[in-house]
Amino acid sequence: MTLTYVRDPQLTPALQGDLVRLWTEVTQAGGAVGFVPPVTEDDIRPVAEEQLAAVHQGPGGTRLIAAYADGRLVGTVFITPARHRLMLHWATLVTVMVHPALQGGGRGKAMLREAIDMARDLGFKALRLGVRGGTGVDAFYATLGFKEVGRVPESIKVADDDYRDDIAMWLRLD
Repeated sequence: MTLTYVRDPQLTPALQGDLVRLWTEVTQAGGAVGFVPPVTEDDIRPVAEEQLAAVHQGPGGTRLIAAYADGRLVGTVFITPARHRLMLHWATLVTVMVHPALQGGGRGKAMLREAIDMARDLGFKALRLGVRGGTGVDAFYATLGFKEVGRVPESIKVADDDYRDDIAMWLRLD
């Protein structure tokens, strides 16, 4: 199954509901996307609304790539520009997720390639992303050229006795 990508989709109530549903399903399956299971859509909704509000800021704000399969939202990548005036040449990828049922077939890589192309088209010279340690996804991002450039030990608390590293990864686009 091939995904269709929409850059900067119209931010409708339906898209918001689809994003909350997807984010909940990805989290419930163990995806490291800002929450730990168990979660409900009510847990995710306020964070999703905040993230979509950043997209509403318009030019110079956060951008969104929505991935669809058979008309259903199955993946996202948000591209958030750095805000400091000396760092405007790079952006951060956040809420990178593909529906669990579609993982493992190269769809995530294809979606990230679309995000990398969009970032280049927007004039960015580099991309950053943060990865939760202990998940193995840093190796996935490395296959796309991202390099680990820093690590904050035990800075992510996923349970009372489970602390993970925050891994900073970087990709030069030029």
